Amino acid sequence: MLEMSRVRNGRWEAIWDGADDARIAVLHQGEELPGLTFEATGDGKWRLSLPIPAGLLSDGVQSFVIREGRDTVGKFSIVTGAPLEDDLRAEIELLRAELDLLKKAFRRHCVETGAA
Repeated sequence: MLEMSRVRNGRWEAIWDGADDARIAVLHQGEELPGLTFEATGDGKWRLSLPIPAGLLSDGVQSFVIREGRDTVGKFSIVTGAPLEDDLRAEIELLRAELDLLKKAFRRHCVETGAA
């Protein structure tokens, strides 16, 4: 079981509480990233560490999946770039407009059906 996961100083770090023969892998766009290290903490847990290749970071959202064998046990994303800020604002404005449209339609439906 993945207990903790974070990105610090260009490295993904986590604590794994599970079998010492676990087949943990971190994938980006379906490709396994090299360099994952395991360090026993002495209490039956393992400290995992993986350098995040700088070449993977570019404007937008980069998603990483942590797998144990065939099972997904965690994930994390890294968001970078100024253009993304405008994209997020546009998405939020679009979501607000759609929510307003849904609210109006729901209110109209309640009036037409006599629902309170």
